[in-house]
Amino acid sequence: MWSWIAVVVVAVVVMGAVGVRLLGRLDGLRRAAVRLRRRQAEAAELRENALVLQETLLGVRQRAENLQEHAVFQK
Repeated sequence: MWSWIAVVVVAVVVMGAVGVRLLGRLDGLRRAAVRLRRRQAEAAELRENALVLQETLLGVRQRAENLQEHAVFQK
């Protein structure tokens, strides 16, 4: 009888140790997921900023072309 109790106690201790390790790894995965979400948000913001810069560059290029045409007509 005592041997069965010892087997059950050992099994519970082993399962507890495995559970603690598993929870530690899950915490690491959770932190990695949070970092990934933050980097995805930063990437989306950078994409939006790049589009704004591209539009600004297009506007500056068009103004430069207009100024060049205006300078040619004034000669």
